[in-house]
Order: sequence, then structure tokens, then C-alpha cells
Amino acid sequence: MSKADIAEAERLRLAESLAAETGIEKWPNLVEMFFAQAERRGSAPFLWRKQEGAWRSISWAEAAETVATIAAALQDQGMKPGSRVMLVSENRPEFCLWDLGIMAAGGITVPTYTTNTARDHLHILENSGAVAAIVSSAKLARPLLEAAYQSSHCRHIIGFEPLAVGQAATQVELLHAEALLAKYKGDVAKVRADAGMRRADLACLIYTSGTGGVPRGVMQHHGAILHNVAGCADIIFNDFPPETGQETFLSFLPPSHAYEHTAGQYLPIALGGQIYYAESLEKLAANIQEVSPTIMVVVPRLFEVLRTRMVKEIEKQGGLAPRLLNAAQRIGRKRYDNGGLSFFDKPVDFLVERTLRRKIRERMGGRLKAMVSGGAPLSPEVGFFFDAIGVTLLQGYGQTEAGPVISCNRPGARIKMHTVGPPLKDTEVRIAEDGEILVAGELVMHGYWENAEETARVLTPNGWLMTGDIGLLDEDGHIVITDRKKDIIVNDKGDNVAPQRVEGMLTLQDEIAQAMVYGDKRPYLVGVVVPDNEFMLEWAAKHGVEPSALRQNPEFQRAMQAAVDRVNAGISVIEKVRRVILADAPFTVENEQMTPSLKIRRHILKKAYGPRLDALYK
Repeated sequence: MSKADIAEAERLRLAESLAAETGIEKWPNLVEMFFAQAERRGSAPFLWRKQEGAWRSISWAEAAETVATIAAALQDQGMKPGSRVMLVSENRPEFCLWDLGIMAAGGITVPTYTTNTARDHLHILENSGAVAAIVSSAKLARPLLEAAYQSSHCRHIIGFEPLAVGQAATQVELLHAEALLAKYKGDVAKVRADAGMRRADLACLIYTSGTGGVPRGVMQHHGAILHNVAGCADIIFNDFPPETGQETFLSFLPPSHAYEHTAGQYLPIALGGQIYYAESLEKLAANIQEVSPTIMVVVPRLFEVLRTRMVKEIEKQGGLAPRLLNAAQRIGRKRYDNGGLSFFDKPVDFLVERTLRRKIRERMGGRLKAMVSGGAPLSPEVGFFFDAIGVTLLQGYGQTEAGPVISCNRPGARIKMHTVGPPLKDTEVRIAEDGEILVAGELVMHGYWENAEETARVLTPNGWLMTGDIGLLDEDGHIVITDRKKDIIVNDKGDNVAPQRVEGMLTLQDEIAQAMVYGDKRPYLVGVVVPDNEFMLEWAAKHGVEPSALRQNPEFQRAMQAAVDRVNAGISVIEKVRRVILADAPFTVENEQMTPSLKIRRHILKKAYGPRLDALYK
């Protein structure tokens, strides 16, 4: 055998031994997976938070005892098997512990966004029939309490902080988690023995963030999440075999989002790893350097922001730095297109590696194996940028209805930036006659809670999930997504246009932060764009204009259109955006123009800007 064959055999042996050691293929439910790992890891650190300027950990053994105590407390409060319990919390150890505790008590977790309004909470409480709600803070409790007081089912609100109110409703009991748990001492062995859920049993209801209407409760069973965990772990074991317990995750996406819930919480548990909870998005960069994560799950919008910031910082440094960045991008594209570098490019690549890439890796903590993008489409240009600067970026694909991960690019193979990689292990994917991507396997949900009509619309009688995405499978079995089926714009000539591709290219321009294009049954595309705030301030200072007056300034409007025209120069005729208007304000979760996972809500934006966009055709 050659050295390469021996190395490959050793890699496969290590991957198999790690999979066997963690028991990743045989867990009957998520609770048993956690308790089995806690028994194996013992006093090793598991969950980390920053307190008084220092990172402090909760061990696996401590976490197991807390989960058992939570289960005992909830059962004593009257929670029955199958009861739904809402969980409203930002990223913190308690979210993980109470999520597990609810399931350990036989319940079903209903993770909910912290940005929800009282109306949102009421819809979920009523639709799910949740009998209790867990909330992290008094601030987040205000809209929840307003909803709970109107709810037909909710009888307990448990706060991580004391919930002081002037006058509580008699039908809702307010409890303080610390005081409640102090009355109990969980028996790990008993709770573990009593947790008899099967893989097919419901684990959680995750409400879709509603890009097109009222959120629906996706019924994720234990097997769906375990299937996802095994598929993701298979990639990690086979492409960069870890030392068990050494994988470090930094959690900052909403834990109620299916992607973070599975890949940011249950995957680390399956790997016997550690989870650090970021202090905030503003402190994310500092937390990355402090924590030195090995894997991060992120959404495309973060990559776009990071790319913009990095380019601006390097340009401000001046001197050699911008030239090194340009060289990195040029060489990176050559390596991608040709599968390698010429003899003359290698010295430049060596220089870039020892300077620019080394500094960037240090800023990312020095141990980062990969950043995995999901939740929305990633522009290939953004992928090329990070690949060029030495950051391994893996684009995945999924839906809440599928656990949520369906596919992911592999770091051990040549990453195809225009694809979302091959399907996970034991996941079937085929393309319908109309181009729709269909998925089958244990990862597929059992349906939408109390919504048979919508369930029948997306699940075929033989269990295939109709994703609503249009795409194809390339010669290597990688999934290529062209667009959302329902988002495709059909112009007045019958041509199909994928709006997300055009929007992605628009937001790569320095002047444009966000964009939505429009033009169904119209002769050409128009759009609404949000100017980049830094560009706005610089332009205003240069031209002596008040920033508040820029949206009415014809010269500024022409500058924004010039950015659009740069994009138009490189795309097909039917994709060109002829005219744009400037948004009144950024698209945000707070104004309901974006989902909590930072996807634009087209129906809301069309309602807000439709008349002005229609006027562009006159």
C-alpha cells in the first residue's frame, strides 16, 4: 500500500471508531443522546457563558443533574406526556437545559423567537395548545404575558428572572425558575429510564418564520433531528476527524431557529463538544477571538456583512494590504477554476498565506475548521471571497420541514460554490418534472401541527417533501438551486427570473445593503434598495448634504442607480433592473420586513412599496 492509501485507511478507521464511541447511530431519542454523552463526559466542560468578564462553564454532569431536576419540577407542576411548552429565550445555557428538561419530562418543546410580538405569541400559544411557557427575562416576558392572559391553555409562566407584575391574571401562575428548582433534586438514572420516547415521537414544534403568511408549526420528531445530527457528524468525522470532545461551537443565531436548534445545539451534544454562547452580535468578533471555535453555523447575511467590513478595513490600511487582498482573490479564483496554481502563481500564494491569510485565521481564533452557511442562499461571489482569504466556507441547504439540513458541501472534496453540496447520508433527493426539489428520509417532518390542508400541500402520500425550491442535480450529485418556486418572477413575455440571484448581486455593491426586485407579469424588473449606511454618511459628508435628506436628493439617487447599473452590465437582459426606489428604512425583523433568520418578507415589502414600484412602469 502507498502512503496515501495507508493515510486514507487510518482516516476511515478513526472516523468509524469515533462514530462507534459516540453511539451516533443507535440513540432512540434526543434525551438519551444527551444523558449518554453526559455519562461519558462527566466533569468535562459543556456549556459556557461570559459572566463578569470571564468565561464560566457548566460541566456535562452538572447539566445532566439540572435537566433531571427540571423534568421532576415540570412533572410535579402537572405536565403530562405530550404537553407542549413554549420556550422564549436568547442564546444562553438555560435554553439548552430547559429544552432537554421539557423533553425529559415527556413534553414537547415549542421554541419561539425573542422578537415575537404579543400577537405572534398568542397565535403560537393557541395553535400549539401550550400549557406553560418558559421565558428568560422580565423584558421578554411582557409580550408573552399579554398573550398568555388571552390564551385558552397556558397556565404557568416560568421566568429565569423573577417576573414582577402589578397585578397577575388569576388563570396564569408566575414562577421563578431558581426558586422552583430549589425544591427538587432530579434523579438522573430515573429520568433517563423513564424517557421512553421513540425516534418517531414528536420532539418539538418549530414555527416557521412566515415569509409568506401566518407561521405554521413544523412537527419535528426525534428521528428527524437525530438523522440530521448523524448526517452532519458523518461529514465532520470523514472530512476532518476530530478528537471527541474538542469540537467547540459558538452559538449566536436564534436558538429557536431550526438550523441553530439542530446544528448549533444537538450536533455539539452528539459530538461530545462544547457550546459557548456569544454575548451579542456586536461582540461576536471579540468572542470569536476569545473562544477559538472550531465550527460555526451562520447565515449568508453575516458573511455579506463580514466581507464588506473586511474589504473596508483592508482598504483603510493602505500600503501592501489592498494589493495582497487583490492577489488573494485573483489566485483564489484561479485555483478554483483550474484545480490548482501555476508555477508562477505559487510564490505569490505563499506570500499571501504567510501574511493576509495567517492574520485572518488569527482573528477567527486560529482553530476554525469551517463556517457552515445555511438558512438562505449564499452568493457564489461571497463564497469565492472567503475561500480566497483562507476561510473554509461550506454552504448547506435545508428547510425546517427537513430537520432542517438536507445537504452540505464537503470540505474534503472540491467545493462547488454554485451548489449546496450532495445530500446528507441516508437522504434521498430527486427532481420533479417541473424542476421542484423533492426530499425523502427520516429527516422529513410528520406534518404541520393541526393543519392537514397545508400538510397535504407539501407532503406526498408516499412521504416525499415538496420543498418549493427549483433546482437540479449535477454530474457529481450536488444540488444546484435556482430559486424558490413561489418566488420566481414571470415577466410579461413568459421568461422566468430568479429574484434571489439578482438581489444577491445587488447587495455585493458597496452602496447597497439590502434589495428586493419586482416585476411579475411586467416588461422588466424594478426594485427597492436600502443604501449602505456607511456609504450614505461618507457621501453626505463629501457633498455637504444632511443624511436625512439623501433619499430626496437626485444626485444621491443617481449614485445608487449607478451601482445597480454596474450589476446590470454583467447579467442577462431579462435580469436587468431598470429603475429603483430607495427604501424608507432598512429591512429589519422589528418592522416585520425580514424574518428572524434574516430573509426578506416579500409580501410585506410589496405591500409597503408596491404602489411606488408600480409607478416606475408609468
